[in-house]
Amino acid sequence: MAAQMVEIRWHARGGQGAKTAATFVAQAVLAKGKYGQGFPEYGPERRGAPVRGYTRISSTPIRRHCGIENPNIVVVLDSSLLDSTAAGVTAGTDERTVFLINTSLAPDEIRAKINVPGAKIYTVDATKIALDNFGKPIPNMPMTGALLAAEPFMDLGEFLDAMKVKFSTKFSQAVVEGNLRAVEKAYNEVVSA
Repeated sequence: MAAQMVEIRWHARGGQGAKTAATFVAQAVLAKGKYGQGFPEYGPERRGAPVRGYTRISSTPIRRHCGIENPNIVVVLDSSLLDSTAAGVTAGTDERTVFLINTSLAPDEIRAKINVPGAKIYTVDATKIALDNFGKPIPNMPMTGALLAAEPFMDLGEFLDAMKVKFSTKFSQAVVEGNLRAVEKAYNEVVSA
């Protein structure tokens, strides 16, 4: 990654783990000597309501403390948000934006939905990967693996080590191992167009 800052905007529904993913990615890069910032944007929304999260990664100190209006990368944990103009998935994007979508559809099928000519599109079925590896339809951590494949901000092994440290204090060993497998599987299965 160059010295420039990478800004990532996460779109999800409440309960899909966008806040956890946005903050975890920032924490992981901090542990490797980079600068990171991760935070959610939501109010009193209920489970299932659209939410946003933000992550910034930089090799220099981050002075911005606001939402991300012109993201380098847009990560969508629920592809139904692509059909909602209120979700604002494509707001502030252009042909340089990278889109990472949780879907079983191919990138070319998603291209027609988002209508951002020239944008790079990655897809992965993170919900299926989550179900197969830890039994819950929570796509956030598999999407972090796909994100790492699309934007290699750190080594996969280092990222998995950071996950082990962070999650071992909160979850059972079986849940941690399932998430590690899911991240690695999404990293290897993400496709682009």
